Amino acid sequence: MDFDLTDEQQAFRDTVRQWCQREVNREYVRECDREHRPPTELFKAIAEQGWLGINIPAAYGGLGAGATEAALLLQELGRVFLDLSFWVFRELCWGGFSIGAYGTEEQKQRFLPRVASGDWSVCFALTEPASGSDAASIKTTAKADGDDYVINGQKVFTSGFKISDYVLVATKTSQSENRHAGFSLFLVDTKSEGLTGTPLETLGHWPLGTALLYLDNVRVPRENLLGPLDEGWPLLGAGLTYERLSLSAARTGAAQAALADALEYAKTRQQFGRPIGKFQAVSHQLAEMQVMVELSELLVRQYTWKFENGRNTVRDAAILKLYTCEAYKSVSDMGLQVLGGYGYTMEYDLQRHFRESRLGVIGAGTSEIQRNIIAKSLGL
Repeated sequence: MDFDLTDEQQAFRDTVRQWCQREVNREYVRECDREHRPPTELFKAIAEQGWLGINIPAAYGGLGAGATEAALLLQELGRVFLDLSFWVFRELCWGGFSIGAYGTEEQKQRFLPRVASGDWSVCFALTEPASGSDAASIKTTAKADGDDYVINGQKVFTSGFKISDYVLVATKTSQSENRHAGFSLFLVDTKSEGLTGTPLETLGHWPLGTALLYLDNVRVPRENLLGPLDEGWPLLGAGLTYERLSLSAARTGAAQAALADALEYAKTRQQFGRPIGKFQAVSHQLAEMQVMVELSELLVRQYTWKFENGRNTVRDAAILKLYTCEAYKSVSDMGLQVLGGYGYTMEYDLQRHFRESRLGVIGAGTSEIQRNIIAKSLGL
């Protein structure tokens, strides 16, 4: 789909697509999934293309492109390997976007070139064992001590921690009657003394995984505070908005892959003397899947245009995230049904889409939270 893409953007998308077709082998993806192994080789290859710095200014070693190019990259990567796209998304979101938008000049000089080169990977820690959808209720604290801040607390579902060099940690640095005041964000070296990560077994997304973090008197240099002290809530919101765009683009690509696999199977699988795709029950499922995939892509394109023109709203991000994640879940479910018993085996990729799509309606803001945001914007 070329909706509102310039010639240069179309050429970039085609270049990424051709690279993916050439470099990302389906069996390699399956091996990473089975072995719970991060796709380090592909990540390094993407870094060599310069794409990790897609949204980082040229002055800091990036390509200086916009949200549309970032979304195109994540969508194409998501089409071939969703966890690879998620690794790149964290670089673009919590690295390039957050540090680029809110970092000091010293932080930009120190972090952005290393993010763009792939030398440093960045992940994000917000959720806590007792704080999920209610992000304002986090308990992790950071207290000033000389030239450092000392962080204590726990984080859970810190995805990508095992492959990250830095984790952007949301903390409380002061208490106030205003629940959204007193937030501060710190870039924490994952090798810091007192910081430990315990892997969590999950239904999917095995290559990168997720973790429970323990922060026991973790000392962080004062210069690793991202943004103003006690005023991190708006930064947090901006980062989560960019995250929702990134995840939506990546999952739109994954939904396209799930549809393609189901369609190919429906055209080749013979029952009762003809391909199963000729039966109305199956063809209607595939038609519905096509509608959802196209609407997802349209929403991504619309949102990137609004983002680049300063017209995006919190409601826009909620609609985007809600629809694309629900669509990927539905497409994967229907695609597995098209394959029948074979879809339930580990020999086909629909089972992986089925497993991984389930996280989309939970993580980074549940579908229920997105509906709350949308309803509130309607005055309800």
